[in-house]
Amino acid sequence: MKKILPLILLAGVGFLTYSCDNSNDDPVVVNPGKDNDTFPLMFDAPGTFSASNNYSLIADISIEPTDVVLVYRRAGDAWQQIPKTVYVDPATSASPRRFEYNFVFSNKAVQVRIENQNFLLSTLTTDQANDFLNNQTFRIVLVPADPVKKSAKASTVDFSDYNAVVKHYNLDESKIKTINAH
Repeated sequence: MKKILPLILLAGVGFLTYSCDNSNDDPVVVNPGKDNDTFPLMFDAPGTFSASNNYSLIADISIEPTDVVLVYRRAGDAWQQIPKTVYVDPATSASPRRFEYNFVFSNKAVQVRIENQNFLLSTLTTDQANDFLNNQTFRIVLVPADPVKKSAKASTVDFSDYNAVVKHYNLDESKIKTINAH
């Protein structure tokens, strides 16, 4: 019995030491379905499209590669989501000239560009250039991605409705920063 008691004691201490180890490799999930590395942000990126900048504006950003960028163009007193096709002279032509505001983004930049396949933008009148090319303002909205899509509320956001996006993400329009588009 004297020989077995130290072995039992040693086994008990070993068991307690092993069971109290907090170094497991299980991932800790906080708020499953939530993206905690990106907070919704908005920026205004004003600029003028011209042949010298290849009818594109670039705004520098910094987001996670999995997050989402939404871009809206100021159209009078409202915001319209892009991509957006613009018909330049629909009332005066059976085959109106058109172009499209479009954008691409990475985790470091957003490029807003004009794509025109059926006419040269240099042929726009001065009024048309002022309406569509000069002093344009784009609102860039950075929102977290929700790859799990567990929230039914998240799936009902109409991203084409700027006001719905602002309301859903509780964005404060008084805190919008202006960034330089180049």
